[in-house]
Amino acid sequence: MLQVITSIEDIKQRIKTFKENQLSIGFVPTMGALHEGHLSLVRQAKEENDKVVVSIFVNPLQFGINEDFTQYPRTFDNDCELLSKEDVDIVFNPKASEMYPNGFCTSVIMERIEDRLCGKSRPGHFRGVAVVVLKLFNLVNPDIAYFGQKDFQQTVVIKRVVADLNLGVNIKVLPTIRNKEGLALSSRNAYLSETEKNDALCLYKALIKAQTMVNAGAKNAKEILGEMEKIINNCKSAKIDYISIINPETLESVPEVRKGDVAALAVRIGKTRLIDNTILFFIMAVFIHLI
Repeated sequence: MLQVITSIEDIKQRIKTFKENQLSIGFVPTMGALHEGHLSLVRQAKEENDKVVVSIFVNPLQFGINEDFTQYPRTFDNDCELLSKEDVDIVFNPKASEMYPNGFCTSVIMERIEDRLCGKSRPGHFRGVAVVVLKLFNLVNPDIAYFGQKDFQQTVVIKRVVADLNLGVNIKVLPTIRNKEGLALSSRNAYLSETEKNDALCLYKALIKAQTMVNAGAKNAKEILGEMEKIINNCKSAKIDYISIINPETLESVPEVRKGDVAALAVRIGKTRLIDNTILFFIMAVFIHLI
């Protein structure tokens, strides 16, 4: 039966009981407004662990001035209903005052990677992500934590924090879940009108173009990015924040595409900022010699 916990002391006590009984813990951190992408993480966690904890916490530290903190969709009752159907054990739903009491002043700085891509237009965002994830890991003490590839830069940041601070958490990144047209599922899709949802498909089309060009032998990143930009710019409601092809570990732009590099983009559709990415691969030609 799903248990909702709101206090730090209560979650620590419940986790202590799990650990005393040598139960493995899978953890899915979220900001709520759950969709099939989140649920795919939950199902993987259920398969691989004795207990599953999901956090629902709209983290104020990762929202900048004039961003959508107050408007961010909050659907807690529906979220709990979905998680109950998935047989999740615990939902951790603390208030901001519980996570950040008076006097809280600690930050986590990640040199280089926090200021690239989304970090350029959202200064401080990844520091907020790192702080909340570090706190949640300390409270939930998971064996495995699950994240989606759609938030690629976030996964790189979290892996870096885990490695640098020697945290005993295995990070698993699962594929992006899309609707039948190809739009990456996101809680912020709720902001889009039906017309804007159709316009937003330009992100996916641009990523498909990049992979198609790589399949055809293209390696020049500038050439590929130019074709991606054409697709986005053909959509009148779209405004590019960035389009980049990057090294998957350093997040640095690459001049020539190699296997495993990532095509990533952030685009505003109307007032809604959307992100998406794809890991580029090469199709190897196989030649059969007939004797």
